[in-house]
Amino acid sequence: MSQTTPELTPEDPLDAVIARLAALGIDEDDLIEQFILGDGSGGQKINKTHSCVQLRHPGLGIDIRCQDSRSRSKNRIMARELLAEKIEARDRAAQLNRQRRRAVQRAKYRKPGKAAKKRIREAKQHHSRKKQLRKGPGSHD
Repeated sequence: MSQTTPELTPEDPLDAVIARLAALGIDEDDLIEQFILGDGSGGQKINKTHSCVQLRHPGLGIDIRCQDSRSRSKNRIMARELLAEKIEARDRAAQLNRQRRRAVQRAKYRKPGKAAKKRIREAKQHHSRKKQLRKGPGSHD
């Protein structure tokens, strides 16, 4: 008896990107998608078709336009990928900011180490010697 394994079909690229957005907490229903008239180089064909995809997420205030391909379906996928990348970059920047603020707070209340104490002591001694040199020749304490 031979067992047959089900054939693995490649996942639809649009479904993969939608799943990526869902993992980021973005629902497909939250997006406003519009197809607008293309512009730029490409001649008459690009200028008379609505293949440019505008994707907006009003809650996050992000607006993406994609016209990399002449195909509307490819532009839909690419616009969602750009949106996911932008959200991921924003999340990374926010996390990095939190880490920096935490490090600054830790450094603010941290006690100085041996090397820092030695530098402070040497700086005080140097300052003391300078003050001693300012005294006149007749004043001895």
